[in-house]
Amino acid sequence: MEAQAQGLLETEPLQGRDEDAVASADFSSMLSEEEKEELKAELVQLEDEITTLRQVLSAKERHLVEIKQKLGMNLMNELKQNFSKSWHDMQTTTAYKKTHETLSHAGQKATAAFSNVGTAISKKFGDMRNSPTFKSFEERVETTVTSLKTKVGGTNPNGGSFEEVLSSTAHASAQSLAGGSRRTKEEELQC
Repeated sequence: MEAQAQGLLETEPLQGRDEDAVASADFSSMLSEEEKEELKAELVQLEDEITTLRQVLSAKERHLVEIKQKLGMNLMNELKQNFSKSWHDMQTTTAYKKTHETLSHAGQKATAAFSNVGTAISKKFGDMRNSPTFKSFEERVETTVTSLKTKVGGTNPNGGSFEEVLSSTAHASAQSLAGGSRRTKEEELQC
């Protein structure tokens, strides 16, 4: 008997076409007036229960908001908590870990490369400072500074004015340049 009952009763949920067939069927002709009245009463009762449940749910939601406000919980705090949780969840993913590891490794390589470039530049500056051209320039600067110091605080009891020092330094530089260019011409003639 059970096998026959199972054959008649389907255990699968209704499909869309089944629901359409049930909805289009007119069962009211098969029901007695008493059954129709009972179903109408049950329908009204279900609608009332649904309305009551909506009201209870609304009251509970208001109460929830009040409790959250008393606890200092607001939408911003909830968003922060959700963001923190999402950020933590993302950090624990394999893809994030691999990306983080790759970028960290790339950063270490870049740091090493910049360090090597800095060392190379320092070495080049050191080499340049030891070059004869730089030594000559350095000597000229030292001579000029010494000359300025002598003229500003030198043998003149008044010390000389700033304008006098500038003028004499410019005059000395001009003579030095003129003498240097004459030597070059004389050297050319000797060759």
